Amino acid sequence: MLAIRIIACLDIEEGKVVKGIKFKGIQDVGNPVEFARYYNEQEVDELVFLDIGASYKSKEILIDVVHAVSKEVFIPLTVGGGLRSIEDIRKVLNAGADKVALCTSAIENPALISEGAYIFGSQCIVLSIDAKRDGDSWYAFTRGGRHNSGLDAIEWAKKAEQLGAGEILLNSIDMDGTRAGYDIELTRKVHESVGIPVIASGGAGELKHMLDIINEGKADAVLIASLLHYREYTIHGMKKYLKENGVCVR
Repeated sequence: MLAIRIIACLDIEEGKVVKGIKFKGIQDVGNPVEFARYYNEQEVDELVFLDIGASYKSKEILIDVVHAVSKEVFIPLTVGGGLRSIEDIRKVLNAGADKVALCTSAIENPALISEGAYIFGSQCIVLSIDAKRDGDSWYAFTRGGRHNSGLDAIEWAKKAEQLGAGEILLNSIDMDGTRAGYDIELTRKVHESVGIPVIASGGAGELKHMLDIINEGKADAVLIASLLHYREYTIHGMKKYLKENGVCVR
């Protein structure tokens, strides 16, 4: 069994770490470099840095922040937000990222996934899906959760794998920031539809939610924001809890 990864997420807007609920009510919670340093000391498995304002505001990713964050972490770093071209991907990787997350740009230009995978390797290309439920289906949204692309999220995950994506970062808009638990059904359906790792994101409010999304949702990794930002739990405490409940962790 592959070890489950615990991944800390830094949502960035205007150079600050922010947090909202269901992609709305965004509030400033701190400095990304300080957060990155803290999480590295905590021995988190990976770090995801998402410039959430980049896509819909059509501004370039904050390369200087990526540089600064990459100097503070010695763990895999994924960077996303506003990456629209191979050159954008190259700049972020050169700035210190190990992987890139593509969301809006991948939907608007699916060839970016295959071209990126060909040039940099599939292990570098993470498809980020911002999914929102509508009846019995989930749809992939773009531009920071503001626009319904009309694409079925599960079918889009399957297509992205065929194009060369190395893993899926699955963000539940419905559960984001609610602290009511991950979207187990969505995560399990995506897991069952693809052969690449699925990272569950959105909704963690307590340790049991992590256990549920791993055991019931079949997530390969869990993305955490609020539980870590406000220092309610430590990475060591999370790993200890999961290990005590039969989960193989790093």
